[in-house]
Amino acid sequence: MKAISTDSIQFGEGNFLRAFVDYCIQSLNEKTSFFGRVDVIQPLPNGMIKELKNQKGKYHLFIEGVIAGRNIREKQQINCINQMVNPYKEFDNYLKLAENENLNFVFSNTTEAGIALEPSDIFEARPPKSFPGKLTRLLYHRFQKFDGDPLKVLHIIPCELIDKNGNKLKEIILELCDIWELEEDFKSWIQKNYFYNTIVDRIVPGFPKKDLEFYKKDLPFNDKLIVTCEPFFFWVIEGSKDLLRIFPVDQLENISVKVLPDIGIYRTRKVRILNGSHTTIVPIGLLHGTLTVSETLKDDFIKNFLSNTIFEEIIPSIAFDKEELEEYARSVLERFSNPFIIHRMESISLNSISKFKVRVLPSLLSYYNKLGKIPKNLTFAFASLIYFYGKEVSKHPYPIKDDPQKISLFREIWKENKIEKVVEKTLTNSVLWDQNLAEIDPLKDALNQALNAIASNNKISEAYSVYQRLLS
Repeated sequence: MKAISTDSIQFGEGNFLRAFVDYCIQSLNEKTSFFGRVDVIQPLPNGMIKELKNQKGKYHLFIEGVIAGRNIREKQQINCINQMVNPYKEFDNYLKLAENENLNFVFSNTTEAGIALEPSDIFEARPPKSFPGKLTRLLYHRFQKFDGDPLKVLHIIPCELIDKNGNKLKEIILELCDIWELEEDFKSWIQKNYFYNTIVDRIVPGFPKKDLEFYKKDLPFNDKLIVTCEPFFFWVIEGSKDLLRIFPVDQLENISVKVLPDIGIYRTRKVRILNGSHTTIVPIGLLHGTLTVSETLKDDFIKNFLSNTIFEEIIPSIAFDKEELEEYARSVLERFSNPFIIHRMESISLNSISKFKVRVLPSLLSYYNKLGKIPKNLTFAFASLIYFYGKEVSKHPYPIKDDPQKISLFREIWKENKIEKVVEKTLTNSVLWDQNLAEIDPLKDALNQALNAIASNNKISEAYSVYQRLLS
């Protein structure tokens, strides 16, 4: 088989990309005829490029978890990183990366907020503030260097967790072209580049603060950039199979990467089952006293609640092959029980209202529309979330981590002395849910019962039992 030698630019030097994209390329280098090098860009003023340079781009990845009931604990040295550039201090070197004849790919993970238009971005900045601004400058330099050669276009594969991430990134770049009054020939050249929508799925806790001596034992150097991650690896890229000719991920057996013409159902599957499960159990778990995800899988009440919610309410709400959804759900529960990952419920609670709207509410409403009745567990989770945000009433010890306006809104809502008023004001707030949920009478009634049960009982498990009896 003909060898494939190719270079990539990667925006982001954080834990996730180093345990995901760099691990994938390292695996390709070791197990196929592919040979790839990665030039890493620090996308923010503060980052880890200096530390990465100190280690010559090398670090160790520890893969830890449970697969089919068997504990996995492996380590691998990653050495596919080539150049490391901080554009805030080395802007000319940054642009020079675009002159690489062998450059084919751009990968990124700049957080969900990274793919956004920054109105204050200017072309002359060294560098522009935003990730799309930096990428536009890099692409423009490449366009100029190669006189708009259509053979020098790139495959741009963002890994940010937003819907249609590739399409969104392309839209912003074209908008910047207009704002910066760049020539039409450049805009036409941008259209020839390949922008891919993707879904990425791997839990990456990052640097191991606990049992550090275990991880550092027998390493060939003092690694300050160790990354821990779970064995599960799933990447879906929306595009043509032609991509596999230059990125032969289908040849890897240790990881799952799919290149498909439409990835919509895989996004739905991940958001509703994996992310939705997290968001569902966070307020219940914290009110119950379980502090980490793995603890919830050891607690009979929450374990049974979560399992029933997934298999009896979330999966029936999704229009897709039931067996495939159930297989994925079983893998999610196994991943949640991973004893090597300390995934704190409090950290997952960040922005729970907007997460509930995207991850859980679609399952609740779809279930109702398909079956004509309210899903009991998802509604109880909704009530638990409302109660959790009523911190002055519930008196729980955990900080509410959300937009200050949402925190203030719930503080005002909970000044009502009747649960029915709290439910009414919450459901009618279309700013929160993009619709008036109070129009769904069965939902309003079930929420009233659930919230009354929670507010009247000291334990969330007891409240759930009372709620179940009320609905039976």
